Amino acid sequence: MIKYLKWIIGIPLVLIIVVFAHYTLPGRDVVRIVGTDVKRMDIGSSSWFWAAPDAGTNPNWTRDVRFINTVWPDGKPRVYRNEDTDWGWPPYFKFDSSNITAQAQDLAKKEDEVWIAVTHYGWRIELFTIFPNAIDIEEVEGPDVLLIPWFNIIFILVLSALALLVLRTMSLFKKKRIDPVVEGIDDFMDDVGENAEQAKANAQQRANEATSGFRRWLKRWFG
Repeated sequence: MIKYLKWIIGIPLVLIIVVFAHYTLPGRDVVRIVGTDVKRMDIGSSSWFWAAPDAGTNPNWTRDVRFINTVWPDGKPRVYRNEDTDWGWPPYFKFDSSNITAQAQDLAKKEDEVWIAVTHYGWRIELFTIFPNAIDIEEVEGPDVLLIPWFNIIFILVLSALALLVLRTMSLFKKKRIDPVVEGIDDFMDDVGENAEQAKANAQQRANEATSGFRRWLKRWFG
């Protein structure tokens, strides 16, 4: 039962950690900027997927949101919101949304085909009007440029090392503190079981002796 309980708790916990990391950790897309936009948005049930308004502005759920319109190398659209993260979560401490908009507008005006690496976090879910948030944009050589996610690799390695350390500590704690108690309980239950079996055998023996004596008495008096 304990074995299955570990899987029942462990699998959902791992899935939650993976989904949370996939949403929060930075990703980079190589796209081409085609323009920028500002829309009046009423942030509703999907407010968890939107960042804070610009630092120093009124924190209303109805506000103007900057967007960066791009296309993938195959021509499919890719839209990013451009919001400050302020001091909140995730901790990117982004305060330069207006500067990124100006940079994107400048790159969109260039006549030559310019490819941009957009650093972002979050997902694009059209059904719920959710957009990834652009953190930084950087001009790259072309759509086939190789981008190695060093930050994500180092973060995952450090997180894995911490997880192994915690598991090792828990294992040692279990071995030194919990296992002796469990073994003591098992020994006690074994002793109780052995005593119960011995008592049962003694009672059975006394019953047999009493029955045998009663039969001898009947045989002596009644033949």
